[in-house]
Amino acid sequence: MTSSALSPAARLRGLRPDWLHDPKVWRTEILAGLVVALALIPEAISFSVIAGVDPAIGLFASFTMAVTISVVGGRRAMISAATGAVALVIAPLNREHGFGYLVAAVILAGAFQIVLGALGIAKLMRFVPRSVMVGFVNSLAILIFTAQVPEMHDVPWPVYPLLAGGLALMVFFPKVTRVIPAPLVSIVILTAITVAAGIAVPTVGDKGELPSALPAPGLPDVPFTLDTLTTIAPYALAMALVGLMESLMTAKLVDDITDTHSSKTRESVGQGIANIVTGFLGGMGGCAMIGQTMINVKVSGARTRLSTFLAGSFLMVLCIVFGPVVSDIPMAALVAVMVMVSFATFDWHSIAPKTLKRMPAGEIAVMAVTVACVVATHNLAIGVVVGTVTAMVVFARRVAHLADVTAVVDPDGTQVVYSVTGELFFASSNDLVTRFAYATDPDRVVIDLTATHIWDASSVAALDAIETKYAQRGKTVEIIGLNQPSARIHDRLSGELTGGH
Repeated sequence: MTSSALSPAARLRGLRPDWLHDPKVWRTEILAGLVVALALIPEAISFSVIAGVDPAIGLFASFTMAVTISVVGGRRAMISAATGAVALVIAPLNREHGFGYLVAAVILAGAFQIVLGALGIAKLMRFVPRSVMVGFVNSLAILIFTAQVPEMHDVPWPVYPLLAGGLALMVFFPKVTRVIPAPLVSIVILTAITVAAGIAVPTVGDKGELPSALPAPGLPDVPFTLDTLTTIAPYALAMALVGLMESLMTAKLVDDITDTHSSKTRESVGQGIANIVTGFLGGMGGCAMIGQTMINVKVSGARTRLSTFLAGSFLMVLCIVFGPVVSDIPMAALVAVMVMVSFATFDWHSIAPKTLKRMPAGEIAVMAVTVACVVATHNLAIGVVVGTVTAMVVFARRVAHLADVTAVVDPDGTQVVYSVTGELFFASSNDLVTRFAYATDPDRVVIDLTATHIWDASSVAALDAIETKYAQRGKTVEIIGLNQPSARIHDRLSGELTGGH
């Protein structure tokens, strides 16, 4: 049946969100949003401390980012909020110039992200190889775990049994039922135990005061001058790039987990819009939050925009309406959730001995470099960039040795035919000039490029150098077998790179 033959009611049902069709999906999304909201609170407060702002600023940013991105983002079920990567970038600006400049930088970063998204920066994601992606995932898991270590060090002894109990609940409760997310059950039970028994352990309330009202819109308190723009622009551009890198990598990860495709361009623009909205509401900005996204998608099973919207909405409701109750949640319960997330996120198959034996050494090196850079810098974007560059170097070294030259001399000794196979580019063409016997070859030389492809000016320059060396000895060279793209670049550049033969 064609869409034109459908009744208006049927067409309207087709336009409704997925979660409206199935009560089970509806329930999963609501509970997932609640779990994520609870996990966001201590994270947002911690990142506020890193940025040097009031805890309420980070919580406001998490609320506005999540709610806005749920509407304008390109990746369903992904969580965006205040993040440590963004906090690290803008902390020096806040420290040196004040909060007003921070807010202005957040708004400008959003504008940069919209422009970069419209220019197609998301297409660069196809150049990120799988080994970098695996390193990204594994380093993410390591960072999530190491971020929990301070919460397990120098704390009252009851924290440890609570932590163990929380982990046990999340491992075994799903065997009983998956109707209610195990992390939510763990948080509720551990909170009830600590409150009922009066156990003195660190709680969410110890992290900072929760907000008591919604954020109010306003302009940043800065002079609107060129000097202000030049001050905030470097920080805004850095924030925009780091935020996009982390968001696009997270979106790709969720694509792989859910076996679905998302619009990276829309996600890039959506991140910009979310940051602009957050800035005008006095938030510290943010990007995709990988740990909370894993809780939402991998642990809780959420798949729609509803969970993202509710994560932000529940966050504000929990802070404003149920602040005293939320403040009593033991940090051990949330640490247990994040530890479980780190173990679920890590790609254990990638470090299995059987896998490592079969994996090329270059791929292992790229993965290791990515993990090392991320763990050393605590910046996922730096690790991805360094890992990708390393992968390109490994690839260039590998294919540089694929170009081969074989010579066949005619029986009468008047002509030699050199057959070149492989790809010709800057790496493989560097030693091409040394593969010919200029002094001993006959007067006529044919270079057959049927089995190769010319990719760049370096290859054309190498062929010109070969012709020049033969010409100096009074010998003629004929190049044959060029495919159409190779012929175009050769005809356009030959003789123009070194001033002639």
